Amino acid sequence: MTDDDGAQESPGGLRGAGAGLRAKLRTERRLRVITLVTLSVIVLGLLPLLFGIRSATRDPVFNSLDALSVPGWADKRVDDRTSGSIWCFIDCRFRERTAQSDRPFEETDKVYAAALTEAGWRIRGGDCSDQPNPSGRYTCWTRDEFTLDLWVRLPECAVDAVAAQDPAALPSLGPDGLPPSADPAKCTGSTVSIKVQNAVTDPRVRPQPPVDPSLIGETPDPVLTDDPLTDPTPTAS
Repeated sequence: MTDDDGAQESPGGLRGAGAGLRAKLRTERRLRVITLVTLSVIVLGLLPLLFGIRSATRDPVFNSLDALSVPGWADKRVDDRTSGSIWCFIDCRFRERTAQSDRPFEETDKVYAAALTEAGWRIRGGDCSDQPNPSGRYTCWTRDEFTLDLWVRLPECAVDAVAAQDPAALPSLGPDGLPPSADPAKCTGSTVSIKVQNAVTDPRVRPQPPVDPSLIGETPDPVLTDDPLTDPTPTAS
């Protein structure tokens, strides 16, 4: 009877162990699936959130400059700098961007002018009209409440090449902390400077307050009298 009972319990024990192992494997698979789904949700949800926060906190003017449709060869080694407050607290924000181009300033200026026009900027004449310059081109633009100065000129290494001929001049340092090459054959391309400020702080376009006519007087004509105070003091003899 003991043998019969043992024979009957052995298959049941194996089936029970197999069922427990399958249940354990199903639980582990379920945990792995839940973990992968959770990580996917975190990654897919967190990255757009981070990019959204970055886009919201970054200066919108620089975002608009990033969106300019200029070719890659004209927008290299971009360096952005700011000063002042974006809310015009004490001083309004002043933005400056410097970029390097692989091609001459004439061609670089054309692509930037076309990109600014396409983005809604309008060139402003007057005291900021473009003047013939063999070493670069300077133009001024306006859009909404901003003014923009575009200066496309010879590359910085060209200035160092001229300075290299003067032993008293100190060459500027490049991004690697070393003086750039003064070899004219290696000095190609151009440098782009873009400066953006609020029109209300730009004295060139800021409206001047009207002068009250009542505060403007007339200069009286000189009147000659016999007042002794107008006579020169006699010298002591």
